[in-house]
Amino acid sequence: MTNPSAKPRIDVSCLNEGKSLGGPLDQSIAEFASSVVKTKTVDPITTEFVRLRCAQIHDCRICGSLRNEEALNEGFDEKMQRKIARYETSDLAPEHIAALRLCDAMILSPELADPSLSDELHRHFSREQIAEICLDVMKWSQQKALVALKLEAPSWKNLNTLSFDDDGNPVIGTPVR
Repeated sequence: MTNPSAKPRIDVSCLNEGKSLGGPLDQSIAEFASSVVKTKTVDPITTEFVRLRCAQIHDCRICGSLRNEEALNEGFDEKMQRKIARYETSDLAPEHIAALRLCDAMILSPELADPSLSDELHRHFSREQIAEICLDVMKWSQQKALVALKLEAPSWKNLNTLSFDDDGNPVIGTPVR
């Protein structure tokens, strides 16, 4: 469970403008992230499961405080979200479990990326969709340095909607109802 009141581990003023903040690496990461979110071969609910699993694993307070608007419109709800942490024993659809297993294999236990996981993924997804899920895991893991330093606290108190503009930039919306 995330702790919204956790204090930053480093004073933001210690970061160098143009080097550790807003420099070429930050710009490249932002371009990668916006390119990934514009890829739409995977359905919004599967993408939201993967995004929120990354948030759980990394303990990202911002990601945990957002819900993808497209997934909400497709029927994603908090009951589904609560199943993510125990997805292996849940009643989630087999394709969602497969995507979450891939997420765990990429972040937590690479040895789980074995032929049986590959077979499971190919039963539910095309090669393009599997590649997109891998890129999604990478995209939703790119803020790990900010999370580790506790610099990613959201400026809002409730669950809010998340969408993306035509360029793939995040748009934080209204509170989730």
